[in-house]
Amino acid sequence: MNASTRLTRYLNEKNIPYQAVEHFHSNSSVGTAITASISLKQIAKAVLLKNHEDKKLMAILPASDKLSLSVVNDKLHGSFKLIKERELYQLFSDCNQGAIPPAPVAYHLTMICEKKLDRLSKVYLESGDHETLLCVTQDDFKTLMTSGKHLHFSHEVFH
Repeated sequence: MNASTRLTRYLNEKNIPYQAVEHFHSNSSVGTAITASISLKQIAKAVLLKNHEDKKLMAILPASDKLSLSVVNDKLHGSFKLIKERELYQLFSDCNQGAIPPAPVAYHLTMICEKKLDRLSKVYLESGDHETLLCVTQDDFKTLMTSGKHLHFSHEVFH
């Protein structure tokens, strides 16, 4: 499988240029960073959450970080939890399992973005497969992330 058709269609509709960065197959962010020779801090990953009303939320954070659910819930005054895997497969049917693109609007989702990503000159996005990242500039990343709040809600676990 190549990059998500939904993702690439969305980027093209918004006139957001990107560079495809191919790497050896990897099922983890750490493996992707190693095979692509890119810092984990520069790779944006998506974590899907939902609350008791079934409202879905995409949290976008550096692959080097771990999401803090308690911080998310405190800042949003919510009761979010991780979404079940089978729901992910339904939402992201054009993607390989576990390869969720951090592009909430393309999937009609609300979002929050970790502020640490706002300081990078380039951001690498999971593309929906396990062999390609899409590189965008900070300005284009900001365009992708305009629909939600930018907060601090994660902490670094990999240096």
